[in-house]
Amino acid sequence: MKMSIFNSMKRIIIICVAILTAISSEAQINRDSLLMNATINIQRLQQVMSAINTLYLDTVNNDKMVNKAISEMLLTLDPHSNFIAKEDVQSTNESLEGSFEGIGIEFAIINDTLTVQNVIQGGPSMKVGMMSGDKIVKVDGENIAGVNLSNNDVRSKLRGPRGSKVTVDVLRGGVDEILDFIITRDVIPLNSVEAAYLMDDGTFYLRLGQFAQNSLFEIVGEMSKLERVPSGIILDLRSNGGGYLISALRIAGLFMKENELILYSEGLNSPREDYYNDRNGAYLKGPLVVMVDESSASASEIVAGALQDWDRAIIVGRRSFGKGLVQRQLDLIDGSQIRLTTSRYHTPSGRVIQSPYENGHRQEYYDNNNARYLSGEFFHQDSIHQDKSVVFNTLVKKREVYGGGGINPDIFVPMDTTAVTDYYSSLVRKGVLQEYVNKYVDANRPRLMADSSSFDAFENHFDKESKDIFNGLVEYAASHGIDKNDEQIAISYNLIETRMRALVASVIFGTTGYYRVINKSDDDFDAAVEAIHNWNNFWN
Repeated sequence: MKMSIFNSMKRIIIICVAILTAISSEAQINRDSLLMNATINIQRLQQVMSAINTLYLDTVNNDKMVNKAISEMLLTLDPHSNFIAKEDVQSTNESLEGSFEGIGIEFAIINDTLTVQNVIQGGPSMKVGMMSGDKIVKVDGENIAGVNLSNNDVRSKLRGPRGSKVTVDVLRGGVDEILDFIITRDVIPLNSVEAAYLMDDGTFYLRLGQFAQNSLFEIVGEMSKLERVPSGIILDLRSNGGGYLISALRIAGLFMKENELILYSEGLNSPREDYYNDRNGAYLKGPLVVMVDESSASASEIVAGALQDWDRAIIVGRRSFGKGLVQRQLDLIDGSQIRLTTSRYHTPSGRVIQSPYENGHRQEYYDNNNARYLSGEFFHQDSIHQDKSVVFNTLVKKREVYGGGGINPDIFVPMDTTAVTDYYSSLVRKGVLQEYVNKYVDANRPRLMADSSSFDAFENHFDKESKDIFNGLVEYAASHGIDKNDEQIAISYNLIETRMRALVASVIFGTTGYYRVINKSDDDFDAAVEAIHNWNNFWN
């Protein structure tokens, strides 16, 4: 049945008024001009809606039409302002507040194409190698690109019972062919601390996957288990796409003094707002390294930027993504929401975290990491874009730091892809490596548990059987359509063996076991450990 035109008009007017009431009174002339222009445009919308509802040849769905109009309006703005239909509001924050079973991605529908915005660490998609910026064009052989896909359509296709499989075809920037991934659905991890352990040299390693509501309590809980004060701390924020601002403020505050500025925000119609640490942190002294990479964004960049600006931490890795826009959530009368960007985040020294963008060009923005990869930035420090026309200084040591978006590391570590072959990629993308490990563990669980009283005991046990397990993987892969390739196996042997060992360790010791194995062959991690050991030399 056709909805009342007056209800539709009322909804549009309330939306526009809600937006207009956010306008600052700093420049009354500009305000009056904006109000007059907005009034005219509201009248235009009323005319169009009235004409459609009184003259159009068929019955129309006013809800759908208005939702589309609001969404398209916001798409002309920055990359992060967006509309959330009322049926999607409840599920929007699930990755931060609740649990669900699926493939573990955060997504956006851009130009009618499902685009991966973030891969949830520890989730099924991460395990098969999906990346931010990937465009999913088929699900189980069904085309989903250019078909007016909705958020509910995406969830119905990608979610499912734990253990069930889904095949997705992906377009990836810089890769000519379509990549196919076979993903085994699972319960998406709720804990934001993915790994925490004390190393032999006394350094405490902590990996944070997201800034969730309970992240601070998780971190404090892990630190409270330590029997002695660590000689240094490595905070790993690689691939951490962000989360709650309040969690970022609290976690940065663990390492900062009372009343030190953590960040500030400012926008045309939003006066400057400063965020200070409200108490002395528990860990004000001692070596501290923060690890970031090209997928570290938002809250991760707030923490890294604050600790870098106060010369409290050494930042190791590669330039972060550059997501530093503040969204204000506005509830609309039907239960839907808009998230409207109102200001930009600045680090304490004044740097803008947000990378440059052009309004209305979202796809280019989300393809930014692919462009950076192709430009060589991930491999050569000289290729990093630094806006040297705007130089800032850290607040204690007065070191030079630059704008241009993202947080540039103090110690650059190039990405190493020399061991990545088509053979390795097929093992991971098709889920064969994960499936083989699951079968191996199921067949050997009692013995594995008995021989793994400690992590060192596990390593010793695995060392003895590593070659046999690896050969079994090659045979299993061949039986599942991945032909043996001796040349590529030789190139990728250490990479495959490490990943296989890590997956087995994760079954016994959880994600901490996984990263304890991975870190032993990780250049970024080695650089972080070296920075801890050379802490005093770095500052001289």
